[in-house]
Amino acid sequence: MSTPSSAENMQPRMRIRELLPNIFLGDWKPGPLNSITDVAGVRVHTQEIFADDGNVNTGVTCILPRDDWFLKACYAGLFSFNGSGEMTGSHWINETGLLHSPVVITNSFAVGAAYQGIYEYAIKSQGCKEGEVDWFLLPVVAETFDGYLNDLTQFAVKPEHIVEGLERVSRERVREGAVGGGTGMICHYFKGGTGSSSRLVPGFDVNGELKTYTMAALVQANYGKKAHLRIQGVPVGRILAEEAAKAAENDAAQKAAQEELEAEKNRKDGSIIVILATDAPLHPTQLQRIAKRATVGLARVGGNGHNPSGDIFLAFSTANGIPTQTITMDRRAVDPFKPTTLTAELVDDSSINGLFEAAADATEEAIYNALCMAETMTGNKGHKIEALPLERVKEIMSKYM
Repeated sequence: MSTPSSAENMQPRMRIRELLPNIFLGDWKPGPLNSITDVAGVRVHTQEIFADDGNVNTGVTCILPRDDWFLKACYAGLFSFNGSGEMTGSHWINETGLLHSPVVITNSFAVGAAYQGIYEYAIKSQGCKEGEVDWFLLPVVAETFDGYLNDLTQFAVKPEHIVEGLERVSRERVREGAVGGGTGMICHYFKGGTGSSSRLVPGFDVNGELKTYTMAALVQANYGKKAHLRIQGVPVGRILAEEAAKAAENDAAQKAAQEELEAEKNRKDGSIIVILATDAPLHPTQLQRIAKRATVGLARVGGNGHNPSGDIFLAFSTANGIPTQTITMDRRAVDPFKPTTLTAELVDDSSINGLFEAAADATEEAIYNALCMAETMTGNKGHKIEALPLERVKEIMSKYM
C-alpha cells in the first residue's frame, strides 16, 4: 500500500496544470472537468484493492460508454501501437466498428475475472429468464502488468469487484494517480497509474450551426524508461536520472539498491491503455484514425512502444446510437436477410484535424496527470517506487517556461 514515509509523499500531489500553470498543452481548451467524463453519457468508477501485508496493490477501472450501452452501440475504432497486451472483444470491434460493452481496465492476471464480472453485471442489470440468456455481448477488458508492486499470484480482483464498479460509475471527474486499474502501475520508472484529460473543439452541426465537440482521454500508464520522460519537450527524466546517478556515486548501498531495482523493472516494460471518447459524430474508420493519434501524445511524453509493451488504444463516439440486441432467440426487430438502413450524422473528413490534435493533446496531458497525481508506493516484497518529485520538476521546468 502507499506509504507516507517518503518526503515526496508529504508534498501535495496535483495535476500538471496546477503544478505548471503556464504549460502549453495544445490550442484546444480543456472541458469543465478536464476528464473523460466531460463527454456526455460517459461514466467511470475507479476501485483499489489492497492487502494488509502490503503485497496486494491493484484495482479496477470501469467505464460505461453511454447510459443505454446495452441497446445502443457506439461507433468505435482500435489501434495497436504495440501488441504485447490484451484487449478482449477487439476482434468484434474491428469486425463491426461497434462498441456495445462496458470497458474494464485492470491488471494482466485479472482479465478473466473482469470478463466474468461484465457478464454478471449484464445478467443482473439486463436480466435473463429462468437461466436462459437471450442477448449477445462480448466484454471489453484491457490490462497492463503490475507484478512489481502487486502480488499477481493472489488473483485479488474478483468478478464482484467489476459488478460493484459498474454499478457505481459516475459522471464526476475521474480520480487519478495510483487508483483503479492503475493502482500498482509504474510509468517512466516513477509511480504511474490512471490519468484523464479532455479538449473542446469548436465546429458545426449538420445544419451548419455552431457546435462544440468534446474529445477526451483516459489512460492506464505503465510503461517507459526514466531517462525518456519529457514534459513539453524538456528532458525532465534524463535530468532526474543523471541527478540520481550522481547522488548514488558516493553511496554504495544506495547504488546497489538502485541497480537491483532497475534490473527488476527491466524484466517487463509495459504497457499503456488509452481510451478516447468523443461526442463528435465519427464513423469507425475515422475512430481508428483518432485512436492512432494517441500515439502522438504518448511519444511526446517519451513512449517508444518497446517490444514487450502492450500499447493498445480504443476510440469511441457517443454521437450515434446504433441499435443492438435486434435479433434474439425470441424476437427479430429486423430481418437479417433484408438490408435495412439507418440514419447517422458524420463528420466531414476534410474537417477532422482539430479532433486529431485534441486526441493527441488529451492523451499527453492524461499521462502527465497520472504521473503527477500518483504517490510513492511500497508494495509486493517491499518493492518501492517513488513518485515523480513535483517540486524538482517545477524547478527544472522554470528554466524553460
